[in-house]
Order: sequence, then C-alpha cells, then structure tokens
Amino acid sequence: MSDREPSGESWDTPDDLAERVAATSPEDADARAESLRAGLADYQLEDDDLALLDAGETGAAEDTPSGPDPVVAIVGRPNVGKSTLVNRILGRREAVVEDNPGVTRDRVSYKAEWNGRPFTVVDTGGWESSAKGMAQRVAGQAEIAAELADAVVLVVDALVGITASDEGIVRMLRRTKKPVILAANKVDDERGELDAAALWSLGLGEPHPVSGMHGRGVADLLDITLETLPAVSAVAGDYEIGGPRRVALLGRPNVGKSSMLNKLVGSARVIVDDVAGTTRDPVDELVQLGGRQWRFVDTAGIRRRAHQASGADFYAALRTQTALEKAEVAVVLIDASETLSEQDTRILSTVIEAGRALVIAYNKWDLMEDERRHYLEREIEKDLVQMTWAPRVNVSAKTGWHADKLVPAMDTALESWDRRISTGRFNAFLGELVAAHPHPLRGGKQPRILFGTQASNRPPKFVLFTTGFLDPGYRRFIVRRLREAFGFAGTPVELTMRIREKRSKR
Repeated sequence: MSDREPSGESWDTPDDLAERVAATSPEDADARAESLRAGLADYQLEDDDLALLDAGETGAAEDTPSGPDPVVAIVGRPNVGKSTLVNRILGRREAVVEDNPGVTRDRVSYKAEWNGRPFTVVDTGGWESSAKGMAQRVAGQAEIAAELADAVVLVVDALVGITASDEGIVRMLRRTKKPVILAANKVDDERGELDAAALWSLGLGEPHPVSGMHGRGVADLLDITLETLPAVSAVAGDYEIGGPRRVALLGRPNVGKSSMLNKLVGSARVIVDDVAGTTRDPVDELVQLGGRQWRFVDTAGIRRRAHQASGADFYAALRTQTALEKAEVAVVLIDASETLSEQDTRILSTVIEAGRALVIAYNKWDLMEDERRHYLEREIEKDLVQMTWAPRVNVSAKTGWHADKLVPAMDTALESWDRRISTGRFNAFLGELVAAHPHPLRGGKQPRILFGTQASNRPPKFVLFTTGFLDPGYRRFIVRRLREAFGFAGTPVELTMRIREKRSKR
C-alpha cells in the first residue's frame, strides 16, 4: 500500500509545519508538554504507562539498547508437531503445518511474547524429506540450531515414543551445553501423560506434556522455558557501543554481495562464483571506509523458499537472520539489470521488521546505458514508493564504482536510527499537526491525541496516548510528517497507540 492517503483527505496539502515546529522555543515546547502531561491525570493510566512517561521525561528510555531478545530453538525430528507448537506459542498461524514432512515455510524465526517478555522462536524442522541418513542429518541440524539459540525445546512425539533419531538429537544437544527443555507433544488428555512419562529415559529431566494442537500445557512449558533464558541474548550479543558500526550486507543469491565485500576489503576475502549460493556462513570483516573502520558481515543469499535448497542453505538463511539481528545497519544489494523481485521486496521487509537502519544499493548501475538509467529511475521510484525514506546508492560491486558513497548513506541512516526527539518538541509537532490536519470524524466521533513520547531509539519508537482508535491511514500520515519535520532518513519509525478512558467522577 502506498504512503499516499485517499485523495479526498486534505492531509497532503503543502504547509509550513516543519518551520512552525522549528520556530517553537524549547521553553514553550516543554511548558506545553508539561501541561499535556498533567492532563493525563484525568485518565486511567496503567503502571507501565507511568513508567514510560517517567522514562520519556528523563530521556532514559533505551538510549542504549540492552541487546537482542533471547532466542529459543524448537528442534526435533520431522512431523512431531514443531510448527504446530510454534503457532500455538505465537498465538497465530504463521509457521506452515501439514501432515507430512518437507513442508514449505517462509521464515525460520519469529518474534514472540509471553507474560510481557519478548523473545525469538526459531522453528527448525519438518523440512528434511529424505529418509536416508535421517537421524544423522537431523541431529546435525539440531546442533546448528542450538548453537544459534540461548535455550532449546526438544519436541518428541509422546504417542510414538523415543526413536533412534530422538536419541541422536539428544546426544548432539548435550555437546552444545545449552539448556534443553523436553516437550512431550500430542498429549491431549490425562491418559497421554502416561506416554509422556516414558520420556524420562532420554535423560533430559522432566518431560513436559503439551498439545500443540489444542494448547494443553503450553503455558506451563513457556513459563519453564523463559526461566532458563537470559535477559538478553548471549548468542547474538549486544551492539558494539563505541566500536565499529556493524553492517549486514544482504541480498538474494548471486546479486554481488561477496564481490562488494572483496572490493571494499581490497582482497579476495570471500569466495565468489557465478553459481548462486556460494556463501554459506556469514563472514565478519573489518573494512576501512571513509577514514574509519566498519564491521561488515557478508551473508548467504536469502532464497525464495527454504525447502528449495539443501539443509545447509536452510541454516544459511537462519545464520543470515542472526547476522541481521547483530547488525545496526543493513545494506541491501539489488541487481539494477533485473526488475525488482518478490525476493528483493521480502528482504527489504525483513530489515524493516528487524528494526535496522537501511541503505539500498543498486548494483551493476555502471553497466546501464544513459537512456535505460532514465527509465530505471522512474521504475525504482514506483517500486520503492513505500521506502522513499531509505537512502539509495548506485554502485558496481565488481569495479567498486561509487562504493565510497555508501559511507554518507550509512552515516545518515545510523544518525536517524540513533535519534531521539525531546518530549517537548514531539508534542509541539503533534499540536501543530493536529491543528492543521485533525483526524477525520468516524461515526460522529473524533479521537484526540492527548500526549506523545518517544519510547526508545534504535529504531525510533513513538507512543501516542489517545481517546480512541486512530485510523491506519492517519497514523501513516503522522509518520510521514514526522520524517519531514525531523529527518529519520534511513530508519524504520514505529508509532503505536495507547487508548485510555477518562476516570469516572465519584
């Protein structure tokens, strides 16, 4: 969907909003914010509302990120119900589920939350279809998944009982020295708990009976699992504050990522081949660029679907996701000689969902003829209409042409990613915006914005306290005008609402 709102609205009428906000003195802005903040006392606020407001006033809300969310890997042999359990944990149908192994799925990791605590779930199975050497391969895959996780949930089919594959996975998991929680799946009633008890013999401690299909026992499993997790992931690690900024080099297979890294490094650091998918593991490399060091991570090309490749490619995609979680800015390479593909769009969306700064680099631009470049510019503007905020650089990974232009683009994106707006300035912006472009009436009512604050940066996240639901189109309008007033080029911006009612008078 385009950023543009319906033409019937007056939201896109040019005005001097940015100038009016800039002309507001800090003293006037702070005074207005204090008045609005005091007015919230008339509304029913929760404890976390007050904590957010206090943090916003002190500027202490996540100026320095605490680190990535902890990671839980769901492992086990094919067709034991891992994806069903993942969907139950997520509370939505996102992992694809079928009765046979070898199922297609678009992603291997998902953002989840339990009792207010965020974490990442990695679904690792149900895709290995070959029965030959099954136990060995599944155990090896479980080991890789466990290495990339803070804790592991091993799912075993309680109705089938322990198999040779289950025992092989257990042996491999013990070598990783990661916490392992044993989930006895397909226990739909009390009679099934007797089957689950037989899994004590695996030597992993108490088997926890669950039913991924019906949800039985999943809450208890999550409680136990979260007790084993650290506050932040010990695998992905924190951002390197004060050190080289971390750059993830992303793109579909054979788009030129390894060639670009080699050109930046000045040597053949990474294997380059015309065969797509040469890179398997992310390669960290310190690169001197623009007079300072950057830490680049070259990642395996993200394929259209994980099942189209071997197990190694499936986990290459998992490692790529991990590299993105560790990065601060992502440079996404797109082949200028081809039309924007669904793969390209999905990779760009992955970066935005991960909340990373973004730079788009069109590779092989030097090979384009002048006439073709003219039409290509128009095509790009149309294709990337939802991402006009992302800096774009035209480069050649093979020759290094315009590679130096990556530095100002990354600097711009990272500066926006780090940016924090004072509560006073943000509410001055909201006041001017709503006065000029009020929310349209819906059903005879007009929701009001009571107060706003920036909850965090990296990426910038804003929270609005409102009297009612704001239309998605109006929220997009606020974000677009927020970018116009304060920049935020090259970073996702998140805007959420907290609808609060007035206190009843006694």
